[in-house]
Amino acid sequence: MLFKSLEFKLMSGHKVKITDIPVLEEDNRYGFMLQIRLQKLITFIHAQKNPKSIYSFKDYLKKRLKWPDYEAIFGSSVLKNNA
Repeated sequence: MLFKSLEFKLMSGHKVKITDIPVLEEDNRYGFMLQIRLQKLITFIHAQKNPKSIYSFKDYLKKRLKWPDYEAIFGSSVLKNNA
């Protein structure tokens, strides 16, 4: 799975980086949900008085999504014979 990262500056000049943003196919059914969740995370960061420098979107989703949805997005396929 491919991951993106997003880096931006707040109005205060503080740099923030969001890592582990999954790249999905265009027709993936979780695409819209991930866009909304990313927008909520960015809004949350803007509301913080002293935000952290780095946020992990994967960890954020682990706390916010139901486990079957999280596993469907990030679940790794089991390899046969440890290959």
